[in-house]
Amino acid sequence: MSEKLFIKNGTLANGTKADISISDGIITSINTLPSAPEGVKVIDAKHCLILPGLVDLHTHLREPGKESAETVLSGSLAAAKGGYVAVSAMANTTPVADNASVVEHVYRLGQKAGIVDVFPVGAVTQGLVGENLADIGAMANSDARVRVFSDDGNCVSDPLVMRHALEYVKGFDGVIAQHAQEPRLTHGAQMNEGIVSSQLGLKGWPAIAEEAIIARDILLADFLQARLHICHVTTAGGVEIIRWAKARGISVTAEVTPHHLLLTDESARSYDAVYKVNPPLRTEKDVMALRAGLAEGIIDIVATDHAPHATESKECEWQEASFGMLGLETALPIVNQTMVQTGLMSWEQVAVRMSTAPAQIGRYENHGHEIAVGAKAHMTVINPTATHRVDRDLVLSRSRNTPFHGLELPGVIMATVFGGRVTYEGNK
Repeated sequence: MSEKLFIKNGTLANGTKADISISDGIITSINTLPSAPEGVKVIDAKHCLILPGLVDLHTHLREPGKESAETVLSGSLAAAKGGYVAVSAMANTTPVADNASVVEHVYRLGQKAGIVDVFPVGAVTQGLVGENLADIGAMANSDARVRVFSDDGNCVSDPLVMRHALEYVKGFDGVIAQHAQEPRLTHGAQMNEGIVSSQLGLKGWPAIAEEAIIARDILLADFLQARLHICHVTTAGGVEIIRWAKARGISVTAEVTPHHLLLTDESARSYDAVYKVNPPLRTEKDVMALRAGLAEGIIDIVATDHAPHATESKECEWQEASFGMLGLETALPIVNQTMVQTGLMSWEQVAVRMSTAPAQIGRYENHGHEIAVGAKAHMTVINPTATHRVDRDLVLSRSRNTPFHGLELPGVIMATVFGGRVTYEGNK
């Protein structure tokens, strides 16, 4: 049974003051009750914004197979702390989520945890090796009802395989989420190719390796009239290619991560592998282009690419370290800092980029709706002016590989409401 809730003194993304009543998981009234009914749990949202619950289209939960780094339960807790009510569990688990059995297992783990909706992402190819298509149809027809397919961590580099995948998902309105990385241009690469990589003596990862795949797949999607999503765009050139595609009405969407909105390849000078990520941190010029692209809507959404790793995988030599960093618990404050406080975006636009649009791309029908009477009670309550210092020892993830440790960020998640239940409540 869902809690009965009363959220008082809040403000919606459009600036409207709001007192919200919730019963049985549904918003029953807004601004019609003078005070909370007796016996109802109350959340005081004074000085806070009430946003539609956040949706992440790109999350690594590691289970099955790598539970030392993360589980569906621990990742769900981290998501709720970050204001999320739905996450998309990527397929690079052990075993790979390339069949109905594995995606249904992940889906049921999410249901059992009950903290966020966990939507499994199916692999595009068997074993993520890029050769033969995975059992896409069975995953789509499974209890998990998979609509997003990705070999993330690997690129579907063979154009014929990519063509077949795009053709296949058209039949049920699915989408291929491509990790854009030409492998022949990035073999052994450690960080962005540029001045910093040259000075550090680390093998560079050129922007063209990402942009070439983005361009190829946009042309394929246009030719096939299929839906394509570009994961974690990082380059100014990539933004321009996507701009070109959208101007021509091609069905392509794209995401940017919080860390690519904030950090640059200058961080690698520390040789701290917490900054080693795939795709790599780029230049200040790229960061500014990504921010502008997100503000304009050329980049449709913010996705975390939450990538937890056990300590031994990151506290080692840079060349030996795993790629990836945590993202769920800090995403909204980083977007606040990089996009809202800079005047590039309004909170209404944030709600679209972090809730409405990712839900639409993933075809998550019960998510991404505006806060209105009769809607499912999925909400994020944030105090946008309060600040907090990130502490890796206080994260709810099983891993500690946050690049933001010690950073003061604007925005404190005060509560997350999932289906009418409070799944996270911050400090008063």
